[in-house]
Amino acid sequence: MRICIASDFFYPNMGGVEEHIFNLSQCLLSRGHKVVIMTHSYGDRKGIRYMTNGLKVYYIPIKVFYNQVILPTMICNIPLLRYILVREQIEIVHGHSAFSTLAHEAMNVGQLLGLRSVFTDHSLFGFADLSAVVTNKFLEISLANCNHCICVSHTGKENTVLRAKVHQDKVSVIPNAVDTAHFTPNPCHRPSDPDRINVVVVSRLVYRKGVDLLAGILPKLKNCPNIHFIVGGDGPKRALLEEIREKNNMQDRVTMLGALEHSQVRDVLTQGHIFLNTSLTEAYCMAIVEAASCGMQVVSTRVGGIPEVLPDSLIILTEPTVESVYRGLMVAIRREAEKKQIGCMYMNGSMDGSVGACRELRRSGVAVCPFERNNLVANLYNWDNVTSRTEKVYRKVLQEKESTLGQMMINCLRSGVWPYLLVISLCHLILRFLDWFVPRKYIDRCPLDNPFWEGTVASRSRQSLNDVRVHVHPIPGASSAGPNGGKSNSSFNNNNAHRHSSKRHKQPVASSS
Repeated sequence: MRICIASDFFYPNMGGVEEHIFNLSQCLLSRGHKVVIMTHSYGDRKGIRYMTNGLKVYYIPIKVFYNQVILPTMICNIPLLRYILVREQIEIVHGHSAFSTLAHEAMNVGQLLGLRSVFTDHSLFGFADLSAVVTNKFLEISLANCNHCICVSHTGKENTVLRAKVHQDKVSVIPNAVDTAHFTPNPCHRPSDPDRINVVVVSRLVYRKGVDLLAGILPKLKNCPNIHFIVGGDGPKRALLEEIREKNNMQDRVTMLGALEHSQVRDVLTQGHIFLNTSLTEAYCMAIVEAASCGMQVVSTRVGGIPEVLPDSLIILTEPTVESVYRGLMVAIRREAEKKQIGCMYMNGSMDGSVGACRELRRSGVAVCPFERNNLVANLYNWDNVTSRTEKVYRKVLQEKESTLGQMMINCLRSGVWPYLLVISLCHLILRFLDWFVPRKYIDRCPLDNPFWEGTVASRSRQSLNDVRVHVHPIPGASSAGPNGGKSNSSFNNNNAHRHSSKRHKQPVASSS
């Protein structure tokens, strides 16, 4: 299959959507499919880039309008999107994130070209405020002709079905996954002081992540000198945490790490005993899965799809209030202290009378070996399983009949937004004009084979991302951090863009086209 994944959110930008797209693409490549990423330019990162295992990325030179999202024009980018889809001989356009304008425009162009479209929703939306109402209506229009939708949780599926008015039979639930081969426990990174307990918080410091709840918890623990906080992430709410830290004289107990690369997250998680998540809304929350994979206790708010992510033995759920989160955190701290006490008694050879307590802690999931937690998460969430389920969706949509222009307009009428028919008609006319002005036979076709997977690598092509750890080494002097460190190409129509050397190194690096 030939798949184009479109989204405004991709590397070097960091986040859950970016990580999901990259890992899914790597697994699809390993299964022999052709995968192309389509995103907008990031600074001087323009043109075609090749990433790990020959993943081809189009950094389209479109300016960002707001919050890493391009301006929703619907028609201005049609010539370029058509050229890429035709050149790469795409069969399926897979859009990610309801906030991504490029994803919706690419799916619309793909549908008018007779391609199949799939959409993955990573977020939850409300129904009350004006912004949510407008966003939901636009999403309903965009998904009117979508062949299939994917949500990362059952709560997210209910949310998408209600706000976008998509039939439930056209929505599948495929959760995110984590590379447990990377997020492995390392107790040696924890502090040597036996009385010290580290609480780790890694998230964007914004209102939606419940930073105000964290700010309310810190003063309650100022009289507990053995409790230390490690906060990773950046955002507008960082000033609030720094103010609370200064006000309560907790400078030596609250460490602010700032923005982190995804490759640095594991080293931060392994330093802690407890992971605290205070989100106010989440469709899935990759952070708690990564923390559990590193062998940590997890304390999280009971919001969105979080309750269905981890079993009760790996997580303590609380209500999204300061008092409830504080009580849940104290339960985790008490369990950690009891576990350390039992460990000291075991080292001293005096386990008499403590067998019952040890069994109780193990039943609650606290005394479980961190590596056992890692294995449990690996069995629950792995990219091989996510990819196989996504492949089933692809095969299903390829069997569906191609929608005619009339049927597409009828589907759009159901949303009640009649003027949008003019947009669809105009897009169709522009594509017909381009078929005459730049016929498809004059567009160079890219080869379907992937030279990066020839030779010894092809024999391992069926292994999952969890079995083969992918390391990305940036080229020295390259621009901005991320999986790709090469220099940009000034033109898309570069005949040498897909004629890379078929030699395969043991440690692949990102290269420019």
